[in-house]
Amino acid sequence: MTTLAPHEFWQEMHPPGTFDQNGSFSNFYVAELDDGEQLRLPIRPLADGQHALASLIINQASFAVLDALATRLAAKLAAFDVDVVVGLPTLGLTLAAAVAQKLGHKRYVPLGTSRKFWYRDDLSVALSSITTPTQQKRLYVDPRMLPLLENRRIALIDDVISSGASIVSGISLLAASGLEPVVIGAAMLQSQRWRDKLAEAGSVWPERAIGVFSTPILERTADVMWQIPRP
Repeated sequence: MTTLAPHEFWQEMHPPGTFDQNGSFSNFYVAELDDGEQLRLPIRPLADGQHALASLIINQASFAVLDALATRLAAKLAAFDVDVVVGLPTLGLTLAAAVAQKLGHKRYVPLGTSRKFWYRDDLSVALSSITTPTQQKRLYVDPRMLPLLENRRIALIDDVISSGASIVSGISLLAASGLEPVVIGAAMLQSQRWRDKLAEAGSVWPERAIGVFSTPILERTADVMWQIPRP
């Protein structure tokens, strides 16, 4: 299998069948979208050394890949009659803005981790992420943006849903403002770990989560390859 330099990932969508989906991977994981198109993702080993995840850093992707993912996610969200898109920082903002444009919206609402002096502490929640587990942040909504959200059908967007912690923080922050998204969207649903976390926040949330594609947890094999675990 072809070896890719780190900066070469996420730069190209490939036609269906370009790469063999035999269940074993070395340098990269091949994600397959609903229409069969393929995207190569780097494999990130986890701390135990025996498992790994496929990674997506969407603000490092080519504009062509971002456009392809945003187009597909917007098509899935269109069925929910979304009035406004809300983006989660940091990487979710890139995707949320693109999706809002694809839906024909004039703007979107970005949540943030930088507290402006006019923000309110009661409109903030703790935020953690699987990619930055040691950083303790808070998630804020700009109070001036609330009129854009009230009585609207909201889509809450992140780039990846993995542990579920970030998306639950977004749900909690909107709830503190008396708001509830009708759908949750992401480019990638990473493994199935997020389902339990979302279910803890409310039984409706796992079923409201929509992704462009899904990726599994991978297991290391004896020949230092990675494979999808067998049931």
